[in-house]
Amino acid sequence: MSESLYSSCAEVLSVCQAAKDDLAALLDPNTGFAPRIRQLCRDQITEAENSASSDVSQEELDVLRMEANTWGLLQAVMPARKTEPEPHVHPRTLLAKNPYTPTSTLAQAIMHSSVLLTELVVVREWLHETAPQPQHPEATTGYWKFTKHNVMQALRTGSGIREGLVKELDPDAMNRGDGRSLAADDAGSEKSLAQALYSFIRAGRLDEAVELCRKAHQPWRAASIRGSLLFQWRAIANEQRDDDGIDDAEDAEGWQGNPRRKLWKSTCARAALNPNLPDPERILYAALAPCPQTFSVLKSACRTWEDHLWAQISILCEEKQTADMIKLGGGFWDGGLAVLENMPSPPSQEEDAAEEEEWEREATSTLETLGSVHVEEGPIADHAFHVSQLAIILDRTNSLLETFAAGLRDGNFDPQSSEYPTMTRFFAHLCLYLRMIDIPVPPLATQVILEAYLQVLEAAGQRELIAMYAGALGDNAVERYAMFLTSLELTADINERRLALTRAREHGLNVHKVAVVTAERTIDRAFEVGKPYLTKFMGPLPSVIALQASPSDIELLLLRSIEWTTFEDGTYDTALEQATVILRYFLGAGRVSLAKNLVDMLPRELASIDQPEERATEYLHYRQFFTIWDSLDRVVECQSLEVSIMNRDTRAAWLSDYKGLIDQAYDAVVKLLTSDWMMPDETGDRRSRELIRVRQIYVPELILRLHVMLYASREHVPENLKRALELANIVADSRYKLYDDFLHLDGRRLGEYLDAVRRATIAGLEGGGSDPFKIFLS
Repeated sequence: MSESLYSSCAEVLSVCQAAKDDLAALLDPNTGFAPRIRQLCRDQITEAENSASSDVSQEELDVLRMEANTWGLLQAVMPARKTEPEPHVHPRTLLAKNPYTPTSTLAQAIMHSSVLLTELVVVREWLHETAPQPQHPEATTGYWKFTKHNVMQALRTGSGIREGLVKELDPDAMNRGDGRSLAADDAGSEKSLAQALYSFIRAGRLDEAVELCRKAHQPWRAASIRGSLLFQWRAIANEQRDDDGIDDAEDAEGWQGNPRRKLWKSTCARAALNPNLPDPERILYAALAPCPQTFSVLKSACRTWEDHLWAQISILCEEKQTADMIKLGGGFWDGGLAVLENMPSPPSQEEDAAEEEEWEREATSTLETLGSVHVEEGPIADHAFHVSQLAIILDRTNSLLETFAAGLRDGNFDPQSSEYPTMTRFFAHLCLYLRMIDIPVPPLATQVILEAYLQVLEAAGQRELIAMYAGALGDNAVERYAMFLTSLELTADINERRLALTRAREHGLNVHKVAVVTAERTIDRAFEVGKPYLTKFMGPLPSVIALQASPSDIELLLLRSIEWTTFEDGTYDTALEQATVILRYFLGAGRVSLAKNLVDMLPRELASIDQPEERATEYLHYRQFFTIWDSLDRVVECQSLEVSIMNRDTRAAWLSDYKGLIDQAYDAVVKLLTSDWMMPDETGDRRSRELIRVRQIYVPELILRLHVMLYASREHVPENLKRALELANIVADSRYKLYDDFLHLDGRRLGEYLDAVRRATIAGLEGGGSDPFKIFLS
């Protein structure tokens, strides 16, 4: 399916949803929802057929054509179902007022008095509109030209008529039972003409069929076709006239149509049932006057499912008109003066209603047989679009949607088939169309169908359309759109993510909820998919001095999950909550650089959030930690700038910077160590255990790094050796219990720190003497 069709359908949906309170606009025959979608399908078909490089298969084109026809059917039947019918005079009232009412006027009144008959007539017109293009036989230069030549030649030469050739040239020459026929070329032309006329009748183009007969030099056949027209004489009909004078001009021409149509119809039926006539002739007359008696003849010409539907509906409409006309007595034009003298007594309203209900049951039962009719050409009877069309005609759209949704749930449709995108698109838009025009649709089925179409859009890469269709899911809209955003994972950069949330707002979704749910789903997915990585958190304490591996995709997904809740200040509270969870994981896994990246990504406004206090304090502790971590890195960086060749001023400036950075780092670390940094509560819950792990990793690390920094700078700043030894007093202070953080078997052990203190003490003796405490007294 062309990707442009997805976006084009979405544009139509967007335009029509903006006018969802204007029923007339939605049902407009030119600019309504259904005709717009139908035109899109037709444009797609035309483009594919005219393009030499098109990769659309014929099967896909056929399905698109069926979809276009189905939208045309919806446009044909839905306006009448959604609008109040105009008041019409009952046919019995017409006859009571005017016994000479023409049959055309009576037929119109009969149609308007039956809702189902009115719809079937509309469906028949739709079948005419969507019928294949009629055939055009080869042009002829005269009436039975070759036969006429042979007959005239025999008469001139006196040699006698050739054996088996007709002797006369009148229309009934072949039907006299003597077995004679036309010349082969003329017989072929007759067959071709009859088949072409049938195709015009099938397409409802009577006038063109009549013209074709005249061009074939057979005006008698044109007259037989025109016999199907109902008798009309507006001069004597009780019909409202327009004031523009047009009606008067028409009335001046007198009557039109066939005043003896009843006789004509019986003659057509006899011709259709006459086995002596060629099959194309019989089929033509069966199509002109369809009835149950000639159904088998007409059925023999039905190749496609649509042909069978047209035949059944034509018979239903014709028989209903005939039956009601008989009940009325037919009026003067069908029954003559005898009807006027003995008008039948009208049945009661109850009897009328009962008869109408009975006919509707019979008609429905007849149409239901089309669900399993044998088809010789084209898609079979149980093709999804044929099932849809029949359900629309029978006004069973709810059952249709539930059946399709059940098929999706049960896996009856192959998502890889070429028809699947078209089918899901059609049913998704059908749900939305019915909802727009206030026709109830089953909510669960609608959700299943829209979900299937959303998956099609995702597979087709139509990301910008997801929000619109997800928004139609109602209560599930946020969850579904969040699921889509989660599926983007790392394929969307931060700008595309921001744009995706903007689309959510454009289509009525709660952006804050979408952001929160998406972030939660992303975090859950990262933890679920990345279970092997989680063992880092639950296993031995990691080393933070070893070379860090590059971030995995799972770690990057977890890192970027915070983006969803940092686009708008309305989700900052959630961002803070999620950030602390992710930071505990990264630091607990020894991924300091990733944790620092996360802190750098967070908006500054998060630092001003003070509730809940526990979470706000934890976040401030993280910021404090990374400030210290950066200060220690700056000391190392400054230390590396020392070179042996420096002039006095340069060395003095470097030493001042070096000493200042050490002082800042020392003060910051000591402040952190003597405060309740990352101190867990006594609940023993998961958060508390995670905080304990973070302290066991980073408190010993900070103490050792500070000690090594002070020890290494003793040559440049001699008093730092004393500060390094004083740091041991802080570690040993029972108020802070820093020694507890050295006790984990896998962490930096206390013995490692004590060994470093021992070396510092020995360094204090380097200036001479044997008193190890003199460094404290200096």
